[in-house]
Amino acid sequence: MFLKIPFKILRLATAYVRIRVKNIILKLKLVFGKNVFIGSNVVIDPGYHWLISIGNNSAITNGVTILSHDGSLSRHTGYTKIGKVSIGSNTFIGVKSIILPGVSIGNNVIIGAGSVVTKDIPDNSVAIGNPAVVVGSIKDYINKHKRMIRTSEVYECQSLLKDNIRDFKGEIGYVKTNFENHEDL
Repeated sequence: MFLKIPFKILRLATAYVRIRVKNIILKLKLVFGKNVFIGSNVVIDPGYHWLISIGNNSAITNGVTILSHDGSLSRHTGYTKIGKVSIGSNTFIGVKSIILPGVSIGNNVIIGAGSVVTKDIPDNSVAIGNPAVVVGSIKDYINKHKRMIRTSEVYECQSLLKDNIRDFKGEIGYVKTNFENHEDL
């Protein structure tokens, strides 16, 4: 049985959590761009957080882990490996992805859900997997989905939330979101 919580309360609670997360990030003095989304349960390496930078208009989704150190050898050698992590602007890091030390992720990149990024990812790429590999360009990915959107059901976001997605008929559909830097189809 689902717990019915008014949408306004959920939105306020979510906003509170985001504000707390951003305040913590600001206290840690991370290099952090404008308009960055940080989802829930994100782990940003607490030991070497100053080695991490995130560009403008990026999304770090739920459950992502960003590591700037690897302590696996410290008990055996007395040394901990550290490395800068750079996440470019207009980048989307999918749910439960892991970014390892010494990695640079370019601008306009999508990292698929559950990916483990062990090496640099160039600008304008889509990368997925464990380890993450580039599978295509952002341009091809966007064009593919534009074609799919034209032939799929499209829902307004607010109506889906109000109706608890009762009207969803297909296996795959699209929800119209209101981001400023999008093109109309």
